[in-house]
Amino acid sequence: MNSESRVTTLLNPSLEQLIDEIHSVNHAWKVALAFGDIPTLATSLQEMKTRLQVRLLRQYAPDRVYLALDMETPSEEPLYGLRLREPLPGYSDAAHLPVRVAEKHLSPELIEQFQKL
Repeated sequence: MNSESRVTTLLNPSLEQLIDEIHSVNHAWKVALAFGDIPTLATSLQEMKTRLQVRLLRQYAPDRVYLALDMETPSEEPLYGLRLREPLPGYSDAAHLPVRVAEKHLSPELIEQFQKL
């Protein structure tokens, strides 16, 4: 792969690549939380996951991924699940996004647009 192709891939990641990155960062964030003594790293990873999820939505919603309120996952606050319209090997979603975080980064119009049709 030449350097131009690598830059294009970096700037325009595939759906699969973004989802893999989201799940990897989400896992790393949970590991950092488990250690408890590195809150700066945990916060940074959490923010990175959010940026990746917003990017995924802006690039692929609502055709390939959509927001759905998750009423089944126990949580202290309401969550959106980023659901895939067609599962990928090993993935049916792109993790959770707290509703308050979605509202901070996306307009009400975009949130409505990104919800399942």
